[in-house]
Amino acid sequence: MSPLPNLQGAPSRRSVLLGSLGGAAALLLAACGSSGSSSSDGSPSGEITPSLQGQSGPYQGVYLGRTFDKPAVTLTDTSGRPFDLAARTAGKAMLLYFGYTHCPDVCPTTMGDIAVAVSKLPKAQQNEIQVVFVTTDPARDTPAAIRGWLDAFNPSFVGLTGDIRTIIAAAKSVGVYVAAPVKGQEPVHGAQTLGYLPSDDKAHLLYTSGTTTAVFEHDLPLLIKGVTA
Repeated sequence: MSPLPNLQGAPSRRSVLLGSLGGAAALLLAACGSSGSSSSDGSPSGEITPSLQGQSGPYQGVYLGRTFDKPAVTLTDTSGRPFDLAARTAGKAMLLYFGYTHCPDVCPTTMGDIAVAVSKLPKAQQNEIQVVFVTTDPARDTPAAIRGWLDAFNPSFVGLTGDIRTIIAAAKSVGVYVAAPVKGQEPVHGAQTLGYLPSDDKAHLLYTSGTTTAVFEHDLPLLIKGVTA
């Protein structure tokens, strides 16, 4: 694997925000407009509700008390072709992450930790896990830019882009906060990774920012097998 890109830089507005949210508190309820778990503009507020957190069981990640369907959205992959996220990943274990390639800290370290964990799986299992990265900065993250960035981690990782409003809606449907980028400022987005089981195509696992390679290495074989808590 190539050296991790963009690891240097001063703390960003995005990383400061995520730090203030405190790990799993960044996860929103899917129906945040009616649940009161977000403000009127959709921004995070308050702690994660206890009902959303379950027992981890055999997993080291957070096993969610409620599940999330895969986003029902068609975006554009790094070859410039339409990618129906739910249909194209059906029946496979999946890790889903929203971020951007110019990120100086959380995004590359998360992708790097996942990439190392995937590389340690047996070859057959490596083909049974899909890692999907959706950009939160589509104006700068062209398909070619995303592909080059992901190739530094693992060429099999799927990279997606699209209209920012569509991406925001897709992220919101799975409880991830994404804000439209503001000129002159770094994009703001939730730093959690969602883990989907192949048995029902639903997110059962949550991995917060700072999750180690060892945790992913432990959990991926269980995720691939569809083990429930």
